[in-house]
Amino acid sequence: MATEGVDKDKRRFLTASTAVVGAIGAGFTAVPFVASWSPSERAKTAGAPVEVDISKLEEGRMVTVEWRGKPVWIVKRSEKSLGDLPGLDDGLRDPASENAQQPQYAQNATRSIKPEIMVMVGICTHLGCSPTHRPEIAPADLGADWLGGFFCPCHGSKFDLAGRVYSGVPAPLNLEVPPHYYKSDNVILIGEDGGAA
Repeated sequence: MATEGVDKDKRRFLTASTAVVGAIGAGFTAVPFVASWSPSERAKTAGAPVEVDISKLEEGRMVTVEWRGKPVWIVKRSEKSLGDLPGLDDGLRDPASENAQQPQYAQNATRSIKPEIMVMVGICTHLGCSPTHRPEIAPADLGADWLGGFFCPCHGSKFDLAGRVYSGVPAPLNLEVPPHYYKSDNVILIGEDGGAA
């Protein structure tokens, strides 16, 4: 073979240029592919902690926020409803919250950090329906011994105002208490425990 008229410098330049253009093209192809492995902004937001101002929450009322795609209830309980909780223990499946993985601050008589404020995930532990808040005393459909709480219309599970499940209903566990802490007297951060769990 004759290699006499071949410009070796030109050949090296063209080879290097082709390699550089190929590497740039591979980079432009790989970046969107690798970026698709990261969670979307929507997914990041769905799992992010939620800050809630409870300064305007009135006694006996409930506010619902969304955290990780689940409803989280924040209920302000009255002194009377707090006083009624210990008297319900005999009719509950797990009055001391011993049968479920719960934060340490939920393993007390009120299942809360501050007795008057209850924070819980509003999903029934039976099949995932959302119970309704039934704060009224002794309604006809729930009986004379009902002192307020949550009723799941899907299969009849009942929970008291601390989210503790009654005996003899389909739900096996108390309502979940999500990780949370108080950033101030009136601001709760749901989704982090602030090192308290």
